[in-house]
Amino acid sequence: KIYMTKIEEIRDELKKAANPEKAKILRGFFKTGWGQYGEGDIFLGVIVPETRKIAVKYSEIENKHVEVLLNSKIHEERLAGLLILVNNFSKGDERIKKEIYEFYLKHRHGVNNWDLVDLTADKIVGNYLFDRDKSILYSFARTNKLWERRIAIVSTYAFIKRNEFLDALQISEILLHDKEDL
Repeated sequence: KIYMTKIEEIRDELKKAANPEKAKILRGFFKTGWGQYGEGDIFLGVIVPETRKIAVKYSEIENKHVEVLLNSKIHEERLAGLLILVNNFSKGDERIKKEIYEFYLKHRHGVNNWDLVDLTADKIVGNYLFDRDKSILYSFARTNKLWERRIAIVSTYAFIKRNEFLDALQISEILLHDKEDL
């Protein structure tokens, strides 16, 4: 058998799990048309539980490989990379958590659809910032970048789960009159 890189293996597994009919539905559901928030996003039609299994299987890959996934036009590749980060964050020590948090923020351009934010922001950003300075969330809430604003509010779910509501309420006030429905 020809040696495959981890990235090629992940891509191969995602392609094997692909469902063209589901991909067509997802393209509409995630607004991939011209001028829409998901413009240009490519879907294979892989369901989230299957992508999770693949992410768990490859959770040992290095962040340089995750970076390749986060730069992909294929939605499920970005999701797999992000779920690898979530898995590793949850198992990591403080050094690993800091590294993943910083990596996530540096590569947030790949966190560019509502499901990608919703499945990761509270688990990485929110959990990391729980007992730290949260000013970055307020900066994100005030930016003109839709997905950064969503990261700001979704991250507060980690605080809400611990009965800390102030940041969620204050960020909600900032976003109260946001023109985006997301």
